[in-house]
Parts: sequence; C-alpha cells; structure tokens
Amino acid sequence: MSALDQLKQFTTVVADTGDFNSMRAYAPRDATTNPTLILRAVGKPEYRPLLDEIAAAHPQDTAAEVCDRLLVRFGREILGIIPGRVSTEVDARLSFDIEGTVAKAHRIVDLYGAAGIGRERVLINVASTWEGIRAAERLENDGIRCNLTLLFSFTQAVACADAGVTLISPFVGRIHDWYRKRDGVDYTGEDDPGVQSVRRIFEYFKKFGYQTEVMGASLRNAGQILALAGCDLLTISPDLLEQLRQSEAPVPRRLDPVAAQHMHIERVRFDEKHFRFELNEDAMTTEKLAEGIRLFVADTVKLEQMVLAAR
Repeated sequence: MSALDQLKQFTTVVADTGDFNSMRAYAPRDATTNPTLILRAVGKPEYRPLLDEIAAAHPQDTAAEVCDRLLVRFGREILGIIPGRVSTEVDARLSFDIEGTVAKAHRIVDLYGAAGIGRERVLINVASTWEGIRAAERLENDGIRCNLTLLFSFTQAVACADAGVTLISPFVGRIHDWYRKRDGVDYTGEDDPGVQSVRRIFEYFKKFGYQTEVMGASLRNAGQILALAGCDLLTISPDLLEQLRQSEAPVPRRLDPVAAQHMHIERVRFDEKHFRFELNEDAMTTEKLAEGIRLFVADTVKLEQMVLAAR
C-alpha cells in the first residue's frame, strides 16, 4: 500500500492546487484554492480559456467582481471532480474589514448557489486576523462555513475555535521557514516548529472537544506530512502527493485524538486585548501574517490585471 493510501486511513487528504488534472490523479476529498493557486492555473494554456470566458461574459462587472466569478468557476469545476468541499478565498484586502468580509463571503456563496451548489460544499477562506475571526463567527451563524487561513499561532487557533469556525489551516511550512532563517537550522520531523505548532493546536482542540477541524497547510516536504499523520486534514501539493504515491514506506499515526483527551492541558481564552498583545509578542506570527496578506493581495491584483487585459 502506498504511503498516500496509508495516510488516507486516518487523515483527510486535500489537494492544494487549482489544477483539475492533479485532482483527478490523486483523488482527494477536498480542495483548497487561493489567488496564488488560481493565478498559477490561469497562466497555463489549458486553463486560460476559463478566464477569457468569464471576462467576456461579464463586461460590466468590475475586475474584482470578475475575479469572484473566476474563483467560483474554478470551484465549480473542482466540485465536479472531488466528493467533498472546495475552499474559496475572500479578497485579502478585506483582512481588517469585518463588514466587507461578511458581504464578500455572502456574494461568493450566492454565486455558487446560482450555479446550483449548496453551502455545505463550500468553505470561505478568511485571514486569521481579529477582524477576520469576528467576521467568520458571524458567517458561521449565517450558515456559511469558514476556513481560517494565514494561521501561524496557538493564539489565533484558540480564538478561531472559540468563534466556532469550521476549519483552520495552520501554515506549517511558513512557520518552518521563519525559524530556519532565524536559527540557521533546517528543522525536520518532530523538531520542526511548524509540526510542533500544529500538534499543540490539535491536542488542545481534542482535549476540550472543539468541533473545529485542523488542516495542516503550506507543507514543504514529505517529512512534515508524515510527522502530522493523524491530523484531521492535510492540504498537499501535487508534487508531494506524487512522492507519497510512489512511496511504500510505513505511515504510523502521529496525532491521536484519543490520547490528547488524557493530556494535562490548561484551558485559555483570548479577548481582543489579549489576542492583539499575544500576536505582538510573537514576532514570527506578526511577520508571517502581514507577509501572507501582502502576498495574497499582490496575486489578487495580478489576477485583476489579467482580467482587464482579457477584455
């Protein structure tokens, strides 16, 4: 049995790509998209017609509105391939705008609904800022499920779980990158700070019975994946999915929800003041969150420029 098939026995595998062919090849349950992945996809000849089609069909829409339609179009295609859910990103420029995030999320869900796709198959990606978490709390109360992204810290994770969000996506690889640069150490396996962060979050959630799912994201190598075997979900790039499919190495479970329930873990709460202070004290999270928002914004702007050029 391949390492990928072994992993699927206790972890839901999610495709971290906008490439439809990869999804067909690796049979994930869910898929994640964001402006970076969609930008990469429409740069390929086989996907460019989707952009041209959407831009031509909606000449009166703003570039931002066409981008929403494009993200949803990719999402619709993806949902024709996978059995589960697709994550679709709210514009990162709204990361500190509660009302704007709520409105944008409703627009995205309405676009899916107009195409006959129910809310249960869509996750709305929202940045894990204080404002993003508050917006997600409202959206969950409206019946819109959320995936809180750009998550780098235990503080963000706990605030998300207390807000009742459906899913969080801790960015394993970006955490690793920051500590490797600071310490000059290429951490691996259980010593990887990204792995340790997700393990702590997973164990806390299972200890206190949170329903919020944990999905390790931005995975850099197979070692990180194997060290997180047993996590609720892992979103994995096509290259790493292929590595796992080609390997027959044993994949033991590393994260165990039953074992976590018996651990001695202190419960914590974060109000707004405490949340902002903890993030300020955490240089890695402060830097990577700001950087992540900037990168998503930059790719959104590039996507909008492609839309304008296609008209």
